[in-house]
Amino acid sequence: MQMIHTKKAPEAIGPYSQAVKVNGMVYTSGQIALTPEGKMLDLDIRIQTEQVLANLRHVLEAAGSGLDKVVKTTIYLADMDDFATVNELYAGAFGDHKPARSTVAVKTLPKNALVEIDAIALAD
Repeated sequence: MQMIHTKKAPEAIGPYSQAVKVNGMVYTSGQIALTPEGKMLDLDIRIQTEQVLANLRHVLEAAGSGLDKVVKTTIYLADMDDFATVNELYAGAFGDHKPARSTVAVKTLPKNALVEIDAIALAD
Protein backbone atom coordinates (compact mmCIF):
# COMPACT_ATOMS: atom_id res chain seq x y z
CA MET A 1 0.00 0.00 0.00
CA GLN A 2 1.33 3.43 -0.97
CA MET A 3 0.14 6.75 0.44
CA ILE A 4 -0.03 9.37 -2.31
CA HIS A 5 0.98 12.99 -1.85
CA THR A 6 1.47 15.84 -4.31
CA LYS A 7 2.15 19.51 -3.76
CA LYS A 8 0.00 20.24 -6.84
CA ALA A 9 -3.12 19.61 -4.72
CA PRO A 10 -4.00 20.84 -1.23
CA GLU A 11 -2.69 19.06 1.85
CA ALA A 12 -5.18 16.81 3.61
CA ILE A 13 -7.01 18.85 6.27
CA GLY A 14 -7.29 15.89 8.62
CA PRO A 15 -5.66 12.57 9.50
CA TYR A 16 -5.86 11.04 6.01
CA SER A 17 -3.94 10.85 2.73
CA GLN A 18 -4.73 12.57 -0.55
CA ALA A 19 -5.02 9.06 -1.98
CA VAL A 20 -3.97 5.48 -1.39
CA LYS A 21 -2.64 3.19 -4.12
CA VAL A 22 -3.06 -0.55 -3.61
CA ASN A 23 -3.17 -3.56 -5.95
CA GLY A 24 -3.26 -1.45 -9.13
CA MET A 25 -6.04 0.82 -7.86
CA VAL A 26 -6.10 4.39 -6.56
CA TYR A 27 -8.64 5.52 -3.98
CA THR A 28 -8.71 9.29 -3.63
CA SER A 29 -9.94 11.25 -0.68
CA GLY A 30 -12.66 13.75 -1.42
CA GLN A 31 -11.36 16.91 -3.04
CA ILE A 32 -12.85 20.31 -2.27
CA ALA A 33 -12.10 23.75 -3.73
CA LEU A 34 -8.88 24.40 -1.83
CA THR A 35 -5.92 25.66 -3.82
CA PRO A 36 -2.62 23.80 -3.44
CA GLU A 37 -1.66 26.57 -0.99
CA GLY A 38 -4.72 25.78 1.14
CA LYS A 39 -6.87 28.80 0.22
CA MET A 40 -10.60 28.12 -0.07
CA LEU A 41 -12.04 29.56 -3.28
CA ASP A 42 -15.08 31.81 -3.54
CA LEU A 43 -18.56 30.44 -3.12
CA ASP A 44 -19.17 30.10 -6.85
CA ILE A 45 -20.06 26.60 -8.05
CA ARG A 46 -18.20 26.94 -11.37
CA ILE A 47 -14.96 28.14 -9.79
CA GLN A 48 -15.16 25.53 -7.05
CA THR A 49 -15.92 22.65 -9.43
CA GLU A 50 -13.03 23.57 -11.72
CA GLN A 51 -10.64 23.58 -8.72
CA VAL A 52 -12.01 20.29 -7.39
CA LEU A 53 -11.50 18.61 -10.78
CA ALA A 54 -7.97 20.05 -11.06
CA ASN A 55 -7.13 18.77 -7.56
CA LEU A 56 -8.52 15.35 -8.41
CA ARG A 57 -6.51 15.22 -11.66
CA HIS A 58 -3.27 16.15 -9.86
CA VAL A 59 -3.77 13.54 -7.13
CA LEU A 60 -4.53 10.85 -9.71
CA GLU A 61 -1.48 11.80 -11.78
CA ALA A 62 0.73 11.62 -8.67
CA ALA A 63 -0.48 8.03 -8.27
CA GLY A 64 0.32 7.08 -11.88
CA SER A 65 -3.28 7.38 -12.99
CA GLY A 66 -5.52 10.01 -14.57
CA LEU A 67 -9.10 11.02 -15.20
CA ASP A 68 -9.16 8.62 -18.17
CA LYS A 69 -8.56 5.70 -15.78
CA VAL A 70 -11.30 6.55 -13.29
CA VAL A 71 -13.70 3.69 -12.65
CA LYS A 72 -16.10 5.39 -10.20
CA THR A 73 -16.68 8.83 -8.71
CA THR A 74 -18.89 10.19 -6.01
CA ILE A 75 -20.00 13.81 -6.12
CA TYR A 76 -21.28 15.49 -2.97
CA LEU A 77 -23.30 18.67 -3.47
CA ALA A 78 -24.34 21.17 -0.83
CA ASP A 79 -27.21 22.19 -3.13
CA MET A 80 -28.74 19.88 -5.74
CA ASP A 81 -29.70 23.00 -7.73
CA ASP A 82 -26.00 23.04 -8.74
CA PHE A 83 -26.28 19.61 -10.40
CA ALA A 84 -26.52 20.87 -14.00
CA THR A 85 -23.53 23.20 -13.66
CA VAL A 86 -21.36 20.54 -12.00
CA ASN A 87 -22.49 17.98 -14.57
CA GLU A 88 -21.45 20.27 -17.45
CA LEU A 89 -17.95 20.88 -16.02
CA TYR A 90 -17.55 17.21 -15.06
CA ALA A 91 -18.46 16.13 -18.60
CA GLY A 92 -15.90 18.57 -19.99
CA ALA A 93 -13.16 17.21 -17.72
CA PHE A 94 -13.88 13.54 -18.47
CA GLY A 95 -14.70 13.90 -22.19
CA ASP A 96 -15.77 10.62 -23.77
CA HIS A 97 -14.69 8.66 -20.69
CA LYS A 98 -17.78 8.04 -18.56
CA PRO A 99 -16.99 6.33 -15.24
CA ALA A 100 -19.73 5.05 -12.98
CA ARG A 101 -20.92 7.84 -10.68
CA SER A 102 -23.11 8.68 -7.73
CA THR A 103 -24.23 12.20 -6.90
CA VAL A 104 -25.68 12.97 -3.50
CA ALA A 105 -26.88 16.07 -1.71
CA VAL A 106 -25.41 16.66 1.72
CA LYS A 107 -26.18 19.12 4.47
CA THR A 108 -22.67 20.57 4.69
CA LEU A 109 -19.17 19.88 3.41
CA PRO A 110 -15.77 20.66 4.93
CA LYS A 111 -14.99 24.39 4.95
CA ASN A 112 -18.56 24.99 3.70
CA ALA A 113 -17.54 23.86 0.21
CA LEU A 114 -20.26 23.65 -2.42
CA VAL A 115 -18.91 20.47 -4.04
CA GLU A 116 -16.64 17.56 -3.18
CA ILE A 117 -15.56 14.71 -5.47
CA ASP A 118 -13.71 11.48 -4.77
CA ALA A 119 -12.65 8.77 -7.20
CA ILE A 120 -11.54 5.19 -7.63
CA ALA A 121 -9.20 4.62 -10.57
CA LEU A 122 -6.85 2.16 -12.19
CA ALA A 123 -3.15 2.86 -11.70
CA ASP A 124 -0.01 1.90 -13.58
